[in-house]
Amino acid sequence: MALSKLTYNSLNVTAAASKAVGFDSGADGLEASLSGGSMVFIKKLTSDGSDDDLSFVNGASDVVLDSTYKEYMFIFKNIHPETDQAYFSVGFRDGGSAYDATKTTTVFEAYHSEADTHAAMAYVTGGDLAQATGFQYIGAASGNDNDDNLGGYLHLFNPSSTTFVKHWISNISFNHHTGLPMQVNWNVAGYCNVTAAIDGVQFKMSTGEIQGGTISLYGIS
Repeated sequence: MALSKLTYNSLNVTAAASKAVGFDSGADGLEASLSGGSMVFIKKLTSDGSDDDLSFVNGASDVVLDSTYKEYMFIFKNIHPETDQAYFSVGFRDGGSAYDATKTTTVFEAYHSEADTHAAMAYVTGGDLAQATGFQYIGAASGNDNDDNLGGYLHLFNPSSTTFVKHWISNISFNHHTGLPMQVNWNVAGYCNVTAAIDGVQFKMSTGEIQGGTISLYGIS
């Protein structure tokens, strides 16, 4: 097989957003061109201070959660719990009325205390689910001081598929409860082990209400 020799200075790999991925031959040699996707805003839910949950249901209140996009992203901003040490959690709906799609998940965390006495990165034993229908914790033991909150995101992949399980990943940063104040980062990944489409996603605290903050839904084109 013959090998082609490229001159380094003649290789132009500048991305051109207006072109599809590929290579075009030009006067200066090879030119790489790329086109990326974009985040399309769909819906923002804002807590009124007394919400038991914040739910996104396909076809309700202008929510789109179907085959329009192959990936969806939820962004959490300033989520404030009513109850100290409440856990932020997520559930998925697979065509019924309950958010009980079967899930298998894995969880790890990193943390560092304000007093500089506790710091670690570890698997969260007992934080995961194995073929369970309950809500998955994606943020643990949040503080409820006036300035405490959590923020982060959750990606849901191809929820409308009726062939494959539905994968998702989340990353949440939050203030730990007042008894041991620290910065905590929770990383959770899992899949809904169903072939039915996921048509709804609900977020809530393990106890008490969501007393503040917003959750925004985007489609990734």
